[in-house]
Parts: sequence; structure tokens; C-alpha cells
Amino acid sequence: MDISISDRAIKRIDEIRTEQNVPKDAFLKVGVISGGCSGLTYDLDFDSDVEPQENDKVFELNGMKVLVDMRSFLYLAGTELDYTDGLEGEGFHFHNPNASRTCSCGESFSI
Repeated sequence: MDISISDRAIKRIDEIRTEQNVPKDAFLKVGVISGGCSGLTYDLDFDSDVEPQENDKVFELNGMKVLVDMRSFLYLAGTELDYTDGLEGEGFHFHNPNASRTCSCGESFSI
């Protein structure tokens, strides 16, 4: 079970990549870090200098190289990354089936 990224999120990620002049071969790093009101926070970043480690999950989605460290992958398996600019607010949203609780802003979660 991998992570999926919606077409809307891929489109927005490509726009950000262009706006920030991020090289096409840079990884989209998806991770989980400690913090937020529910204990864990999602983290997205581009990295063109990273060397994937042996246990990292590396896959390609619509031509985009995605890197998830193993610790984060344990929390994110089966998650869909989406993007919306609707009534819920503009931004990326993680639809994580592993989260037992999320904060009201949707940026942090707990298992």
C-alpha cells in the first residue's frame, strides 16, 4: 500500500515547482514530524540533493519522484495527498486512513 497523490495535488505541486525553479529531478519528500496540536504533523518539501537511504520508500507518480522515509511511511501507508481551493480552505490535505484523530485545522494528527 503506497501513498497516492490526486491529479489536483500533482498540478499544484508542478506549479510550485515551476514558481520556485525546483529542478525536475528533485524528489518530493513526504514525511511526518513531531508537532502540532494532535502530536504529529505532515511535512512536504522538495530536495534535489538527497540520497535515498536503504529503507526509504521511493516511487514515481505521474513523472514525479516521491521519497518517504520508513518511519514516516509507517504512518502514511494508504494516504492520499489532495489539494483544494474550496470551502475547506486552500491547501494540501492528507486523507490518512491511519489517523485516529486530527486537529480542526487538519494539519496534525495522531495514531
